[in-house]
Amino acid sequence: MSAGLAMAPPAPQSRDLVRDVTTTKLGGMPIAVLGMQEMADLMISAAESHPRPNLPLFLTSANGEVLSRHARDRDFARMLAQADLINADGQPMVVASRIFGEHALPERVATTDLFHSVARGAVARNMSFYMFGASEEENRRAVENAQRLHPGIRIVGHSHGYLKGEALREKVREIDALAPDILWLALGVPREQVFVYEFGPLLTNVGLIKTSGGLFNFLSGSRSRAPGWMQLCGLEWLWRIKEEPTRLFWRYLTTNPHAMLLLVSRSGTVAQIRASLRRRLARRMPAWAQRATGIVPNPIATNLPTDASGV
Repeated sequence: MSAGLAMAPPAPQSRDLVRDVTTTKLGGMPIAVLGMQEMADLMISAAESHPRPNLPLFLTSANGEVLSRHARDRDFARMLAQADLINADGQPMVVASRIFGEHALPERVATTDLFHSVARGAVARNMSFYMFGASEEENRRAVENAQRLHPGIRIVGHSHGYLKGEALREKVREIDALAPDILWLALGVPREQVFVYEFGPLLTNVGLIKTSGGLFNFLSGSRSRAPGWMQLCGLEWLWRIKEEPTRLFWRYLTTNPHAMLLLVSRSGTVAQIRASLRRRLARRMPAWAQRATGIVPNPIATNLPTDASGV
């Protein structure tokens, strides 16, 4: 990542459409208390109005992997802190919100389903998409299937995610010139967040960026969704391990238990008590100790990956 490059502080008007959204603390992160259609309507309204003239709105999602990484990686946590809104893309988070949260989440907002709700609204309002990420073949098939499922959808451009260096910078310039209302960014965690941190300030003509994880894999048909009952029970991760055991087994083995612990220990009133104790402790610590413990953050590392090398 380029030294000294940082996302500008959000302008006050950038929060107009999201500042009134109720959030609940889950696993240490502020999660929007919105259902699927509410989230889709918000995205349509926000993207259509382009409320921030020099920086796109940044919407992202949280699941077990994101919760775990957010707790372990300070740089990642600080990049996520730039997000205008974070929704829950994990059924265990919905269940945890009803036990530990200050507010119960109405439902899981999976990006794979959200895309279609947003697409229907975008067609009705003649809004435009750019689809960036996945392999060249998966990206092409995802675009074709989106056009087949949503006749009239305006996809002003699309590209695979295997770009780096000058090719990636040129692609960023192309996206900005095309000025899509919504950029669907499917590079996987943490590359999506790094991309927004690195290139968000250059996408001044984009209305909204929505991180999308493996959306194009499912939209292209190369990956199948878990049965409905597994999704409702929070067991979709088991289905995904069956589909991609080599890539996902170790990831879920290490992040899921940690995420469950975070949902218990860093949600709702438990999180408030921990924050209060942390503030009291900070007042008694010297500055060097505050930095060492993360109470006062160090500058974000500048050696994060800058390529868009796919999911």
